[in-house]
Amino acid sequence: MRTYAEVLRVPGLARIIIAQLIARFPTGMYSLGVLMHMERQHGTYTAAGLVLAAFSVGMAVAGPFVTRLMSRFGTVAVLITTTVISVSALFSMASLDLPLWADVVAGVIAGAAMPPVTPTVRTLYPRMVPQRLLSPLFAFDAALQEIIWVFGPVLLVALVALIGTGPTLLVVLVIQAVGAAFFIVSPEVRRLRIPPTTRKLGRVLRKPPVLLSVVVSAMFIGGFSAVEAGVVATFDEGALEAGIVLAVSALGSLLGGFAMGGRGITPWSLGIRLGIVLAGMLIALPMSEVVGLSVALFIAGLGTAPALAAFSAIIAGTVKFADTPEAYAWIGTGQLLGAAVGSAIAGVAIDAVGGIGGVWVAVVMVAIAAAVAMIFRRHQPDLRHGIGEPPDTAPIELPR
Repeated sequence: MRTYAEVLRVPGLARIIIAQLIARFPTGMYSLGVLMHMERQHGTYTAAGLVLAAFSVGMAVAGPFVTRLMSRFGTVAVLITTTVISVSALFSMASLDLPLWADVVAGVIAGAAMPPVTPTVRTLYPRMVPQRLLSPLFAFDAALQEIIWVFGPVLLVALVALIGTGPTLLVVLVIQAVGAAFFIVSPEVRRLRIPPTTRKLGRVLRKPPVLLSVVVSAMFIGGFSAVEAGVVATFDEGALEAGIVLAVSALGSLLGGFAMGGRGITPWSLGIRLGIVLAGMLIALPMSEVVGLSVALFIAGLGTAPALAAFSAIIAGTVKFADTPEAYAWIGTGQLLGAAVGSAIAGVAIDAVGGIGGVWVAVVMVAIAAAVAMIFRRHQPDLRHGIGEPPDTAPIELPR
């Protein structure tokens, strides 16, 4: 904990952490909020799922494009523009009685214009703290984001029960707007200047550590989406039990992030941390009651935030400053696609064999992620002595 105290004593850092946490908080609410409101508006979950898919695809596809605009037009200009567009599109969905096609279009626009807060703050961190504190900072950031995924859905469901789906989405929009404003006016964000990149869009993926991080994080997040679906299906209508299990898993992630945050990243770190996640999910396979699943997924959670922190550290330690926003955006895109694939496959497996089907899908996907991380560990940096400005290593040469 002494290391975290030192991190938080860095001038301006506590304010940035709080601001970005508020700005990112709606990400833990939008998926469920859009789904519930669109089902209320159009009467079917098929229609609601279509709008939610449009929203997710918009985020996944546009992320790398939007982040590159920050070096061309400035960080603040891009953050303000995307916030205004995204909030406006979501406002139309929340307040207007639109036909389905219009809500789908609004969903695409809202997702595509989602402010790139995460790539921005992870690009900013290496400019705010000494090299030796960067790995603990990434771990601290990854642990704190569990607050978003634990309390976001709980707050959303409570608001829906009190005021309905439309007004709840409007409240979420206010949180997004206030958080984005708080983040944008921070002096550190306003001073951030990202030099123009000389690489073409997507070329950063030819760096082995970046491509490895995108693929592994996609499989990892896909596995967690599958296990979440499996837990919900296990308890059927027992939403409270499912919520307890997932909250305990998030608590494990929070504690794991704090416990491992001070450890330097080595080429083995990612594989080991994913191995902890896999062990917990294997333990969950024969479980069907609250206590057993909670213990198993608590163990899995112990490796979750540390694994997410490792992805951030790998990018910071291997990618030139001008290319880091795009690299982080590609990881976000991979995770969104992984979540979609994991949820879809889990749905088929759940229909076939019940809630355990989702857990099996999670085990397979996380096992693949851990195996890939271990096999290609030579493409992961040794950052035990801190994260500095990486060399401009040659990209992978693709066959013509």
